[in-house]
Amino acid sequence: MPVTLNDLTTMSQEELDELFRRAPLGDIPDGDAIGTAIVAPGSEVVGPVAKLGRFLAWQGKVFDRPRAELKNKVGPLGLHLIKARVYIAPSWFDQQPAIILDYSKTSLLARAVRDEIREVGPGIYLGIVWVGPLKTINFVLQFNTSATSRS
Repeated sequence: MPVTLNDLTTMSQEELDELFRRAPLGDIPDGDAIGTAIVAPGSEVVGPVAKLGRFLAWQGKVFDRPRAELKNKVGPLGLHLIKARVYIAPSWFDQQPAIILDYSKTSLLARAVRDEIREVGPGIYLGIVWVGPLKTINFVLQFNTSATSRS
């Protein structure tokens, strides 16, 4: 049964970790994704925090697969800022292949950030945010399924 955004925002941290562990790598996406931060998984604040965060801070990411990079959609206007390199490498979480969103050489603001994503459903990617060596929050990226089609 496909995983939905609602499923992901109601899971506990343990369930999110297990889903990420079991998820296939998926293809490196291309195009515009709506982002949802998952803060305090399994609690009642997940929904309100995600909605407020999307409006005020982070709306998602725009991937450019041919260039192996992305830009985050930031602020109420969704400005395309904070670039990352995109590649496949072992996850820091479980050492299995993951799609890495690496800000270390592309952003002064987010230099210590590394995101890892895997596809958990058609056009739906579950992510982990690392700040330095610390695993912090999860997030979800939702693409139009044609944006993640196999190339």
